[in-house]
Amino acid sequence: MGDEKKRALETPASLDIDDYTVVKEGEAEILMHVKNEVFYNKAQVNNRDMSIAVLRTFISKRQQEHEARLLSKKMKTRAKEVVEPEAVGHDAKSNGECDVSKDISQDEPCSISENSAASQGGKVPEEMKPPRVLEALSASGLRALRYAREVEGIGKVVAVDNDKASVESCRRNIKFNGSVAISKVESHLADARVYMLTHPKEFDVVDLDPYGSPSIFLDSALQSVADGGILMCTATDMAVLCGANGEVCYSKYGAYPLKGKYMHEMALRILLACIESHANRYKRYIVPVLSVEIDFYVRVFVRVFTSASAMKNTPLKLSYVYQCSGCDSFHLQPVGRTVSKNTSVRYLPGFGPVVAQECSDCGKKYNMGGPIWSAPIHDMEWVNSILADVKSIKERYPAFNKISAVLTTVSEELPDVPLYLSLHSLSATLKCTSPSAVIFRSAVINAGYRISGTHVNPLGLKTDAPMDVIWDIMRCWVKTHPVKAQSPGLAGSAILAKAPVLQVNFARAGASLSKAQAKKVARFLPNPERHWGPKVRAGRQITSKHASLLGPEVVNGLQKLKEGEEEPASKRKKTEESTPNL
Repeated sequence: MGDEKKRALETPASLDIDDYTVVKEGEAEILMHVKNEVFYNKAQVNNRDMSIAVLRTFISKRQQEHEARLLSKKMKTRAKEVVEPEAVGHDAKSNGECDVSKDISQDEPCSISENSAASQGGKVPEEMKPPRVLEALSASGLRALRYAREVEGIGKVVAVDNDKASVESCRRNIKFNGSVAISKVESHLADARVYMLTHPKEFDVVDLDPYGSPSIFLDSALQSVADGGILMCTATDMAVLCGANGEVCYSKYGAYPLKGKYMHEMALRILLACIESHANRYKRYIVPVLSVEIDFYVRVFVRVFTSASAMKNTPLKLSYVYQCSGCDSFHLQPVGRTVSKNTSVRYLPGFGPVVAQECSDCGKKYNMGGPIWSAPIHDMEWVNSILADVKSIKERYPAFNKISAVLTTVSEELPDVPLYLSLHSLSATLKCTSPSAVIFRSAVINAGYRISGTHVNPLGLKTDAPMDVIWDIMRCWVKTHPVKAQSPGLAGSAILAKAPVLQVNFARAGASLSKAQAKKVARFLPNPERHWGPKVRAGRQITSKHASLLGPEVVNGLQKLKEGEEEPASKRKKTEESTPNL
């Protein structure tokens, strides 16, 4: 331990070093109390590493955009110098009347804000200020400290929490990390929602990583992000988002989930649709740059912009989902559509219904879910930039193997295809042996359609082929791999009773393997250790019931360190007895 850190810890007389353990992650170190007073989740190292990678790319892209605006301004200035003074005089407005130019939408007011001045042709500062970051739910402050110490070009990092113990821990950790952290990170005891509401458009980066649902923070967070800034948002309530409690999901996110095989991607798209809904209330809209499902949560990175005219396109990005209750067929119903005539565009409700009352494949009824975000959930230029940056400095990412595997798989996804199919689920519906992924991909490609994997599920396949083509491929497969006779009431029987229309070619296609697969690059990694997942909420007393989360050795060790606290003998005995079986 360095001398600076020792001095930082010598000040409080009540601080007992034996009660703390030093946790090092990246370039930051924090002091964690053995009694679980402040929440820390080791499994979220993937989340923090991914956030740092995105933040580095955001700073680079932000600088490039600024330089492009400066260049555009210089070009416009030169063009004006060529114009004759007399012409300029005739165009001048009197009495302060605002001139609506081609660059400014008529939906916007005459006075334009400083944030949007660049995009509207106004004054562009020669130098950009370093980006300000808000970590709205800081807990121990580990994430804020890593941002300050590891991301070059970062400005002030504000860590906010409404728990007194968390703020004390954060301030202690700021001192513990030395002068760089002290100069860049500040901690505040406040309700994150109130703090964000009272600092409108002040932060270039807002990070939301709550324990559970982020829904109650979205409204204020979207008001706190500056124009062109980025919102990073995590949701760990996957049971709700994946359909275990549909009514709860609707109350929190304004969408109804479906228990399809694609439910984890649907969770991502429900969260994006919810964020867009909150943004629209303030004439704002979002542009997703990266959306991932990792471990036990979903994490989205979206840029936030203000435009009353662009906001009108939101219904074009949303769709309802019709999921057959008998087979794996699903169909999307867009919420809105546009009609163009000459130079005008009309926004109208989407055409419907896209499906009949009964499934055309198996005859069963449909369940309806959504609305979900059906536009692209990644910006592939950003994904490739993030991946390149991660690989160039891989020694600086503790979770390099995991995040590089996820980003590699994301980079090979079809960006414009919502949701995905499960090859094993299709085979289970027909009760047949499953074709290999290479054979199935080849059949789809030979039929003239696109297909890719998905980072969400190793068995998932994204394709723009319609469901009737998918089932024709499976019917042709069953012809060469017969199945036993089935009950006529089953969905698989109804599907196989129809003759295939498409003549399927199962010859291996050159693109049936992705580049990562061809090079044997790892794309789906196992958990690094046992009991990997969400940990106990801060402040809860750790007992034997948490052995499945933390491991019995950790639980027993923490219980021994509790001074003056004894766990009931019955619980202690139960933990000790269960140790060999875990």
